[in-house]
Amino acid sequence: MLTYLRKLRGAASALPPRATPRQMALAWLGGALAMACVANVGEQLPSGLLLGSFGASCVLVFGYPDLPFSQPRNVIVGHLLSSLVGLLLLHGVGPQWWSLSLAVGSAIALMMLTRSVHPPAGSNPVIIFLAQPSWDFLLFPTLFGALLLVVVALLYNNGTRSTRYPQYW
Repeated sequence: MLTYLRKLRGAASALPPRATPRQMALAWLGGALAMACVANVGEQLPSGLLLGSFGASCVLVFGYPDLPFSQPRNVIVGHLLSSLVGLLLLHGVGPQWWSLSLAVGSAIALMMLTRSVHPPAGSNPVIIFLAQPSWDFLLFPTLFGALLLVVVALLYNNGTRSTRYPQYW
């Protein structure tokens, strides 16, 4: 028990280095532009495109675009799988606390299995259980919104950085 409690102190590692002012400004602008695109295009559609987890996706794709979690494959497949699992359990079992927990756990496992982990997508089942949408939620906002976010990230990150985005598909 004492060994376990000692683990709670952490590893005493140093904080990661602070981003440069340029990196912060580019991440800020990229996130703002991406959400402006998603929100504006969504206003033209009957169902909209806003999904709370897209804000967290912007943190990754614009703030840390070289991480595996930030790659287009992870963004698109992660959001799609997580929303699919959430919808399957919501409509197949019902809005129970335990079906929500199974949906989140299953989404994590499926993203890991498919090598498409995108942490913000882990909140999609929670969003789905709260909103209780129909099956079209899988296409709008999930798939179409994730695709639009990736398109903006591809254009923006390659236009503002010297390195390539994505690292892989």
